[in-house]
Amino acid sequence: MTSLRAFTCDDLFRFNNINLDPLTETYGIPFYLQYLAHWPEYFIVAEAPGGELMGYIMGKAEGSVAREEWHGHVTALSVAPEFRRLGLAAKLMELLEEISEKKGGFFVDLFVRVSNQVAVNMYKQLGYSVYRTVLEYYSASNGEPDEDAYDMRKALSRDTEKKSIIPLPHPVRPEDIE
Repeated sequence: MTSLRAFTCDDLFRFNNINLDPLTETYGIPFYLQYLAHWPEYFIVAEAPGGELMGYIMGKAEGSVAREEWHGHVTALSVAPEFRRLGLAAKLMELLEEISEKKGGFFVDLFVRVSNQVAVNMYKQLGYSVYRTVLEYYSASNGEPDEDAYDMRKALSRDTEKKSIIPLPHPVRPEDIE
């Protein structure tokens, strides 16, 4: 049976099978450690019965309560190719949403490549909608043009009027994001 547990420092040396996916953003070890130190409850791993890591979610809480922008943010969600289509991504997202709900968040947001239609469709099935397009959010590495992202959001129960998910009518640039 799959177990969902807190991500640990040791997992940093065991999750290459997940991060080798070309659509998964890979960060330096200090970045992951920062998340483990500041938001450990938002860093969850799915582990197979034999101990192999199947997927993980990494996020944080951020924003302003006064402006009703306090929210959970999904920094990374990835499932190893051999473990996809089992509902793991949905379960990991559900856990992050529950944590954000308990912390009094108004919504959960994430950024996803516009070209990653499989992920966009999955997030829509989970109740997320496109809040805005962020132009040239993802840097290209091989001379290709930078890629746009969707900022997708899902309102939580604290946002009774669903103000946090009213789409912006125009795209924004990365430097315009708070």
